[in-house]
Amino acid sequence: MDSLPKSRLLRFVERAMVLARRAVARFSTRYSRKRFTLRQHVVLLCLKVKKTTTHRDLVDELIEMPRIRDALDLDSVPAPSTLCKAFDRLEMAVWRVLLNISLADLPLNGITGIRCFGVRAGACINSLHEANESHHPAVEDDAVGRYSYQRRSRHSRKTTRKHDTQIAPQVVKRNAGSITVLTGDQEYDDQKLRRLARNHNIRPLIKHREFTPLHKAWNARLDNDLYHRRTMNETVNAAIKQKFGAFVRSRLWWKQFRELVIKCIVHNLERSLAISEEEYDCP
Repeated sequence: MDSLPKSRLLRFVERAMVLARRAVARFSTRYSRKRFTLRQHVVLLCLKVKKTTTHRDLVDELIEMPRIRDALDLDSVPAPSTLCKAFDRLEMAVWRVLLNISLADLPLNGITGIRCFGVRAGACINSLHEANESHHPAVEDDAVGRYSYQRRSRHSRKTTRKHDTQIAPQVVKRNAGSITVLTGDQEYDDQKLRRLARNHNIRPLIKHREFTPLHKAWNARLDNDLYHRRTMNETVNAAIKQKFGAFVRSRLWWKQFRELVIKCIVHNLERSLAISEEEYDCP
C-alpha cells in the first residue's frame, strides 16, 4: 500500500489538512469529547463538496478509503449526523479565514473583477456576487480550459432585490488591501462606488451606462486589456458550477452561504495543487 503513488484525492486531503491546521484549533472547547477534531471536520466537509456527495455517502466511502483515513488520522469514521452538526457549528468567520489562507499559495496581482451569478436551491435562485483575482503570465490555447492561475477570492451574497451597486461596496471595504484594480460591467455603474474605490487607492474600471456622448467618451478611454480581465469571472463561475454543481443542498440561507464558501475554498485548493504539479513537471 505504501509503495503506491499518491492520488490526486490524497494530495488534496493532505493540502486541506495543512490549511486547516493553520486556521482552526484542534477542539472547540476543553470540554470536548475529543473523538474528532475541528480540523478533521473541516477537511471532511471540503471532501464532501469536492466529491459532490452527501454526508451519508461520504461516510460510506470513507470506510473503504484507508489511506484517506490515515492522512486525516481518523481512528473511526464519524456518523453523518456528526458532520452535519459540525457544518452548523463552524462559524462563518472560520470559513472566511480559511478562504483567505487558501490564497496564500496562489499568485495575486490585484486585478479584481466583480460579477453576479445564480445558483439553484430548490425552487429559489440565490444571487451571489463574487470577485476574482487572476494572473496570466502567458495566454495559450489551452489556458482557458485549465483556468490557469485563476482563483476565487471573495464573495457577497444578495438575499433581497437590492441593486448590484448596493452590494459591491461590501466587497470593496472587506478586501481593500488586496485590490488594486476593480473591473465591472454596467451593472455596477455608480459614482459612489467609484469614489469608494478611489478612497481605498483602488483604480475603478467600471463601464458607464451610455446616456450621453460623454458617457461614450469615458467608456472609450477605458483600458481594454485590463477591463476584459473581468471575462475570467465567467470562466471561474463555470468551472465551479461544472465541478461542484450549480446548486446548494442546504435550505437555510446562511447554510447556503457557507456551502458556497466551501466550494470556493475547494476550488482554490485544487488550483494550488495544479500549479504545484505544473512547477514540478517543468524541467
